[in-house]
Amino acid sequence: MKKIKVLIVDDHTLVRAGIRSLLALVEGIEVVGEASDGKEALVKVRQLVPDVVLMDLAMPVMGGLEATRRLRKEFPGVKVLALTQYDDSEYVIPIIEAGARGFVTKMSAFSELAAAIQAAYQGDSYLSSSAATALVEDIQQKIATDGEQDPYQQLTDREREVLKLVAEGHTTREIAEMLVVSPKTVEWYKSSLNNKLNIHSRTDLIKFAIRKRVITL
Repeated sequence: MKKIKVLIVDDHTLVRAGIRSLLALVEGIEVVGEASDGKEALVKVRQLVPDVVLMDLAMPVMGGLEATRRLRKEFPGVKVLALTQYDDSEYVIPIIEAGARGFVTKMSAFSELAAAIQAAYQGDSYLSSSAATALVEDIQQKIATDGEQDPYQQLTDREREVLKLVAEGHTTREIAEMLVVSPKTVEWYKSSLNNKLNIHSRTDLIKFAIRKRVITL
């Protein structure tokens, strides 16, 4: 029986080693290689031609989202399965749109990961239970707020600039230098963003920016 060739892509060495050890116990699955970021993953795919790529999202050099887009374009026959610590819909939807066949969180049971690999290899889609729940909740929220005005549309061009820069991780001083304004002015814009979006933490601001495609992973 032909074994499913798997490439593990994650920036944490111990995570890759753990997944490799567990998959070694599954009959019909063979780990053919590892990569620590999206750029290296593209190289390894060309060399090893795996059937399924387990793709983390947040990685240095090149994230999983961009790597998945490129793999879909260059190697349409290779199936990508997102494997990440996140399960919010703002992470699930973009990676599925980029071409991933499924989404599994690192909190899932190992049996779920094995099932997801089998499903992806066969051309089926797979969502872990927590990711599926997040999607359902997102849809329900959109239905509940249908007809309400999108708060993002209420932002000025400058507020959108500040939103993007804050979400990218720039400090107040860095943003002030980029926009040629004072740090106090930047703080005023940040306060305005918090009020208009009803957001009061940087984490929630980043999630909002991802959901609105202001930034990508």
